[in-house]
Amino acid sequence: MKRLVECVPNFSEGRDAAKVDAIASAMSAVPGVYLLGRESDIDHNRSVITLVGEPEAVAEAAIRGVGKAAELIDLTRQKGGHPRIGATDVVPFIPIKGVTLDDCVTLAKKVGRAIWERYHIPVYLYEAAAQRPERTNLENLRRGQFEGLREEVLRNSDRAPDIGESQLHPTAGATVVGARKFLIAYNINLNTPNVEIAKRIAKKIRFSSGGLRYVKAMGVDLRERNLAQVSMNLTDFEQTPIHQVFELVKHEAEKEGVTIADSEIVGLVPRRALEMAAKFYLQIGNFSPERVLENCLEERLSSARDEGAATPAALAQPFIDVVARATPAPGGGSAAALAGSLGAALGQMVAGISRKKKSLAAHAEQLARMAEEFQNLSKKLAEGIDRDAESYESVVVAHRLPHETGEEQRRRDGAIQQAFRSAVDAPLSIARASVEVFDKLGQLERMAGPSMISDVRVGRMMAATAVRGALENVATNLKSISDAEFVKRARSEAGALASRIVESPAAAGR
Repeated sequence: MKRLVECVPNFSEGRDAAKVDAIASAMSAVPGVYLLGRESDIDHNRSVITLVGEPEAVAEAAIRGVGKAAELIDLTRQKGGHPRIGATDVVPFIPIKGVTLDDCVTLAKKVGRAIWERYHIPVYLYEAAAQRPERTNLENLRRGQFEGLREEVLRNSDRAPDIGESQLHPTAGATVVGARKFLIAYNINLNTPNVEIAKRIAKKIRFSSGGLRYVKAMGVDLRERNLAQVSMNLTDFEQTPIHQVFELVKHEAEKEGVTIADSEIVGLVPRRALEMAAKFYLQIGNFSPERVLENCLEERLSSARDEGAATPAALAQPFIDVVARATPAPGGGSAAALAGSLGAALGQMVAGISRKKKSLAAHAEQLARMAEEFQNLSKKLAEGIDRDAESYESVVVAHRLPHETGEEQRRRDGAIQQAFRSAVDAPLSIARASVEVFDKLGQLERMAGPSMISDVRVGRMMAATAVRGALENVATNLKSISDAEFVKRARSEAGALASRIVESPAAAGR
């Protein structure tokens, strides 16, 4: 079963579409990530982007989004109606399929550490990932917003971040990362510009003031529309359904002498929430989800899909498309890692088939062991695809660090050197693993059946290409490293690895 996680990062920019485009592109460039929704609000000056995919892919996309937002958003100049402490204000992970809330907590902590290590942005953990009870609620962390927290964190240890130093990033602030159940961001707009009315209604309906359980609410001034808004987060729509919230706001608005102009959902909403509202308002006594045409059709189509399988071309195309984009990463290093992984996969296939053949029974145990070894190498090299792309991103981020003062220049220079070391280590790791694949395929060729020799040789060619490609990246990045001893060691290892994939003339001419 495919594992799916949703991530709904909130960015403190809702007026400059080009900036939001750049942030969305940085995240959607990660293979295996699907951008399902994107909404921006001018009054709030905030954008919400919805991502879904495998946990590791979504985590990487979120990290890259934080980095791009830090590059483009300056909180010392940003103003809007929504509270915020960061350029990327909040990054929640939500379990969708084959993933638990605890899995999302682990993911949130991993992402928080990566945000600090890559971008020097401190991180607070909230909801299920909170390290302290008082940090479960997001509003507690946002108290004072960026401007207030920037000063208080320097003198109040209670406000220190969970990850990173007690000093906010000068322009990107801090980021809140966590894990939670599905949340509905739901706003109701009132036919009045009087924001005090919206604030009074929000106070009456939110749980913290004695209102509805699982409801957070605040009043917001929508100056562009000349309306006041009750802005809400519904943290458990099955316990406190959306129609119940609407009815209570409507009731309180009537007591204030105003009406509802309209309501809006920010981001995505579960179909179940709308089904519950339909059942309530239409009073359908025999209602069930199976009576919804799309639900029934989806079930039938899902069953049909399970009976078949995606073609190899369909499986490969998403990665090909990502490499083809006009962005520098993933690039040659990631392509080399993929080549090595495919070489190992061919070895796994040949070993797996060969060990079942009666004619090769004498080698069955060794072939079974080799199949497992190829599987591990293929997985390691596949992980190298992301690692190489990440190492390039770290170089870019390091070059963008401030360098106006002497101290900032020293910190930037150190970060650049460390980033280039990582950009050498990543392809070196790819080369090491690919050499191992190359060697093992040579051993496999001596015992594989004649009909599969071509598969072994293609795999060996792929492994050799991976080594050469990875070492090209090593040589390029070493030119930017000032540590002579590091350069000497890396070049020595690169030379040794390159020498191990030189085939004999007879082998090369087969």
